[in-house]
Amino acid sequence: MTEAAAPALKSIDIMRIMQLLPHRYPFLLIDKMKDMDGEQSGIGIKNVTMNEPFFQGHFPSRPVMPGVLLVEAMAQTAGALVLEHHSEHAGKLVFFTSIDKAKFRRPVGPGDTVEFHVKLIAKRVPIFKFAAEAKVNGKLVAEAEIGASLIDSK
Repeated sequence: MTEAAAPALKSIDIMRIMQLLPHRYPFLLIDKMKDMDGEQSGIGIKNVTMNEPFFQGHFPSRPVMPGVLLVEAMAQTAGALVLEHHSEHAGKLVFFTSIDKAKFRRPVGPGDTVEFHVKLIAKRVPIFKFAAEAKVNGKLVAEAEIGASLIDSK
């Protein structure tokens, strides 16, 4: 007896993310997504460089990516996951509705590649809730529960 092959997980590039999300430089905080399992889970990727505008003031002598931007990147990852899976909601916006249980474990700086792991924990369309973790080299740097809602763009 053979085991059924696991379904292939989806990946999307920056061009697709830009079709899904309205964010643009300097506020588009994910570069690509991988391991997308429908609306259930996915991983957003951010390659952090010294050229990030926030490093000019946070902090010039010890560049640290602001925690609030790590949470925003978690939310962008969740939003792109929802919109990629629910094509019937094309053109809608995903608005952040809540942040719960946020914790910051380690600083993120230039040269780091951050993986934003999001997992759906509750939904009642148009409301979604995700557990999110930010990791660098497999180590947890931040975590939170993110609430989001689909709304019309007008």
